Amino acid sequence: MSLRVICCSHTPLLHHLRPPGGVQAAVRDAFAGLADAVRAFDPELIVVFSPDHYNGFFYDVLPPFCVGAAATAVDDFGTGGGPLNVPADDALSLVQALQAAELDAALSYRMAVDHGVAQPLHLLTGGLERYPVIPLFVNCVARPAPSCRRVRQLGAAVGRWAAGLERRVLLVGSGGLSHSPGLPDFFAASARTREHLIGGRGADPAAMRKREAAIIERARGYVTGELTPPPLNEAWDRAFLDLLGRGELAAVDEFADDWITAEGGPGGHEIRTWIAAFAALAAAGPYRMVVDYYRPVPEWVAGMGLVQAMPA
Repeated sequence: MSLRVICCSHTPLLHHLRPPGGVQAAVRDAFAGLADAVRAFDPELIVVFSPDHYNGFFYDVLPPFCVGAAATAVDDFGTGGGPLNVPADDALSLVQALQAAELDAALSYRMAVDHGVAQPLHLLTGGLERYPVIPLFVNCVARPAPSCRRVRQLGAAVGRWAAGLERRVLLVGSGGLSHSPGLPDFFAASARTREHLIGGRGADPAAMRKREAAIIERARGYVTGELTPPPLNEAWDRAFLDLLGRGELAAVDEFADDWITAEGGPGGHEIRTWIAAFAALAAAGPYRMVVDYYRPVPEWVAGMGLVQAMPA
């Protein structure tokens, strides 16, 4: 048995916009270094903890957690589409292990995943099907979300299950850190937007591309300086990274949603994916963490962090 963790911020703007200061090259270099680490580890299974951005999960049925036993990437923002190499028997075994731990996760044999899964798989492994992978959706975007305490418990249960496999398992947390992606709030949205957030499954591809083009165009204004990007919170990001590095995961039990929004922005709730991944690793014992890259990138509307961790 051997476990490893890689957690990374994701941003679809990585592929479309080049911020000043060589940021794009530095981030790609950091991902390339992590890809080398993945090849050296040669995982026999990858578990990706990821949010969704109203591309696969909607308010028609919105579970706090869902394990994919079969999954396809939707190619939002051109981040890559197509089927994932999901071992269905392992996914079902994971759901059963979570149930045994009194953690109820939904099970999907037709999961749609977006850039939250596709981007790290492409950058870390070179494609969607290079390794067996189980996508594990953690609701971070659509209120109400599971508490950080519950997410930590979920991650620990995943870690105990993974340790029992006696295989090399890579745990990926995709999301965060502080950012404000501009996604709609269902409870403050117009009736038309609400209807999309409920019944958007199988939405018109042309309409999706139009929305994506508008987001990219707005971000171009951040790069040129014509528009002011939403604020990031470097201090909050670094404090969270320090907490993970110290292994003080129980502290996240006190993280209140209003506090996360105030400090990390609406997208800051995606730290739940990092919490789950680190809790999974911690279930196997002490660990050490390495920060490969961190920098707030306002043009990408994200605190960009890339870290890896392994048993001490």
